[in-house]
Amino acid sequence: MGQDQTKQQIAKGLQLYQSNQTEKALQVWTKVLEKSSDLVGRFRVLGCLVTAHSEMGRYKEMLKFAVVQIDTARELEDADFLLESYLNLARSNEKLCEFHKTISYCKTCLGLPGTRAATQLGGQVSLSMGNAFLGLSLFQKALESFEKALRYAHNNDDTMLECRVCCSLGSFYAQVKDYEKALFFPCKAAELVNDYGKGWSLKYRAMSQYHMAVAYRLLGHLGSAMECCEESMKIALQHGDRPLQALCLLCFADIHRSRGDLETAFPRYDSAMSIMTEIGNRLGQVQVLLGVAKCWVARKALDKALDAIERAQDLAEEVGNKVRTESVCWVWSQEPKLGQLKLHCLSESIYRSRGLQRELRAHVVRFHECVEETELYCGLCGESIGEKNSRLQALPCSHIFHLRCLQNNGTRSCPNCHRSSMKPGFV
Repeated sequence: MGQDQTKQQIAKGLQLYQSNQTEKALQVWTKVLEKSSDLVGRFRVLGCLVTAHSEMGRYKEMLKFAVVQIDTARELEDADFLLESYLNLARSNEKLCEFHKTISYCKTCLGLPGTRAATQLGGQVSLSMGNAFLGLSLFQKALESFEKALRYAHNNDDTMLECRVCCSLGSFYAQVKDYEKALFFPCKAAELVNDYGKGWSLKYRAMSQYHMAVAYRLLGHLGSAMECCEESMKIALQHGDRPLQALCLLCFADIHRSRGDLETAFPRYDSAMSIMTEIGNRLGQVQVLLGVAKCWVARKALDKALDAIERAQDLAEEVGNKVRTESVCWVWSQEPKLGQLKLHCLSESIYRSRGLQRELRAHVVRFHECVEETELYCGLCGESIGEKNSRLQALPCSHIFHLRCLQNNGTRSCPNCHRSSMKPGFV
């Protein structure tokens, strides 16, 4: 298959894919991969296969094609192709919750010599890196990366990228419990879809609606949350987007739990868990088990709640997987501390209600260790950030404080940065 025929077949596959005939599109692209001798065409079709498998939640297949694409880019000896393929490799590992690998491949992208694609893809690299840092509960680094991605989007009038970054920022602020900002950013994403998204994939609308649903639920606006989640789920079902279907099922379950309808919540948690296990979303599985544990606590079935917490802790620790160092020894990398923090907090409440002081003290200690490790505390008042809904403000250095503390203290520089720069003997 020559260059012209390869182009025609790639275009045919794209038409099938855009009309939701995904399996037929995959067949066309796979045939191109088998028969085409055109390296550039093969590279492009591999990119199509990476994207398609990502949206279907087939992350291991996504990773397989990303690895082949890297080899193709090396054969082409083109820096632009190499940058694009490393970005796809980073994204594949991000989806599989291999966050340290994601960060490593993103750094490889940023370290490549100047290319034409750098301006176009640099923002997407920063976004993927931010998502990985967020997955590891490294909040300052996540925010730095998201803000960098946002600057790329603004400087290049890339509204699609801006939409995606706004959704990630919504997730960021939902995790640190500034629910106003958790709603503001996906609402901004929805505005971008309405204003510029006429030719965009419906996944952008679905993505913004899902993040709005999460924020509305956290704010207690359960009717609005249900409405947004239903809209997102409708699009996810139309497009066979399994990852988004799982997230929507989790959100539905959380909404029903918030309403006290545990009978309806449990089967939705089960369905979400099934899909997340299938696609390999371990952080999603931790969230599901946390919701299940809260349901059992509400039913006063504390042994079942502790069982769910134990399973969730095992999964959270898996995400902090082994990393091989240069000295050929194995060390444990950082696990997602925010998930651990929430699990310790829930365990603490259970053991307190049972009067089990030894177990209670152990979880209190681990809770405060997680707060220190994630730097989830205000450097002005010393209180934890992320325990309750509060308005937050990030300074240019990406350190986060309570807005009220900054207003009351009238500080112009970052107290955290000031303290870290003061050397012993000069205080």
